[in-house]
Amino acid sequence: MPPHLITLLTAGLLLASAGVQADEIEAPTFTAEDCCNLCPEAHDAKNYTTRYQQNFTTLVQAKGDWLFRTQEDLRTQFETTPAGYKRMQQLHDAFKSKGVELVVVYQPTRGLVNRSKLMPAERASFDYDTALKNYQAMLGRFAKMGYYVPDLSPLTDEQQAHDFYFRGDQHWTPYGAERTAKIVAEIVKKIPGFADIPQREFETKISGRMGKTGTLHNMAGQLCGTSYAVQYMDQFSTEPKGEAGDGDLFSDEANPQITLVGTSHSGKNYNFAGFLEQNIGADILNVAFPGGGLEGSMLQYLGSDEFQKTPPKVLIWEFSPLYRLDQEVTYRQMMSLLGNGCEGKPALLSKNTTLKPGTNQLLVNGTNKPLHNANHQIDISFADPSVKTLQATLWYMNGRHETLKIDKPTTSDTDGRFAFELRTDEDWADQNLLALEIQGPDDAGDAQKVEAKLCTRNVFPTSAQHTAQAGR
Repeated sequence: MPPHLITLLTAGLLLASAGVQADEIEAPTFTAEDCCNLCPEAHDAKNYTTRYQQNFTTLVQAKGDWLFRTQEDLRTQFETTPAGYKRMQQLHDAFKSKGVELVVVYQPTRGLVNRSKLMPAERASFDYDTALKNYQAMLGRFAKMGYYVPDLSPLTDEQQAHDFYFRGDQHWTPYGAERTAKIVAEIVKKIPGFADIPQREFETKISGRMGKTGTLHNMAGQLCGTSYAVQYMDQFSTEPKGEAGDGDLFSDEANPQITLVGTSHSGKNYNFAGFLEQNIGADILNVAFPGGGLEGSMLQYLGSDEFQKTPPKVLIWEFSPLYRLDQEVTYRQMMSLLGNGCEGKPALLSKNTTLKPGTNQLLVNGTNKPLHNANHQIDISFADPSVKTLQATLWYMNGRHETLKIDKPTTSDTDGRFAFELRTDEDWADQNLLALEIQGPDDAGDAQKVEAKLCTRNVFPTSAQHTAQAGR
């Protein structure tokens, strides 16, 4: 065959082959299905067995990989008991007597903010209007007590490009923290005396990206064996304007006159304190830490030299409706530490000893002194600052007793100190103390040195007395 015919034949075969390949090779097609729909076990409250798991009772599947909790995120009631309201009033009055104005940042729930993410059936059954009305009513109750209360209800039912809350986690995103801070700042600026707080300019910049493996997603994984994608979000940092990040943190002001206490929402990851600084225009001491719950950072701060020696003019307290506001033991500690426990007060009973394993009797009212609960408090200090649990029994003259256990958060920087008022709720106020017993270490080799004191409790003016004094 002549060479030119071979060349033409080869070219024809190549063209034909190319045509076949063009017909056979097509662009890939994909189909997507909803990921990780909740298993039946996740809808049964009996499967949420541990105390931690019960915070998530019960998970609800929403759009995409959004999850909600029926009890917490879709709640319609926002309230506490009469005892809780009474204690919140007393707490406000006690701070007021020390010249501290308290700002309550009471977060709206994920259901109130992100109800648009619910599936049609759950959205129809969630009574948003009632929930919003009751949420606003609770804000009003705080305000009536004298707290400064930012109204965060404009943040509800949001339709924003950046989510307020994470899809599968109870924490707000940095964008949610920023929106909240703007509203809080407006309230803080209205507090009398704010003009006397040194002002400073701050600026906030994106510092990187953060990945959030959601707690709700993790719980779904425990119950259903599923896994979810990590949600990534912008992360922010705030610094004084025009100053290097490693410069003088508080400039000419030795101690910030605004302090932030709260839950893990106020932690560094979400830059809530930074957004507050930028919008308020003043330095803020942030003492919140992850895992602190309602009272962890508050108690740690009240017992510190920073608070006792230089209390702030404004204390911002951030927490969510998740936490009960009628926990009597919490208030007993707060009220005691507000006046620094038995520090600087005559001890009516005291003992310094080394605890043995088992029960140790520390304080004994052997002469039948009138040590009624309504007038007294106890201050216990372990030599080891890492001690985070106190187990005690208080015995009374009539044979009655109270078993008391105080656990400090594992994430807190503790000083080994436990100060608390004697119990006065219900019919406990008139009880006369006989003895205090403390549980010692489990191991005989773990010596625990401890000092216990009983003294008169702090007396704080009531709101009525504040009003009378202001009118003089």
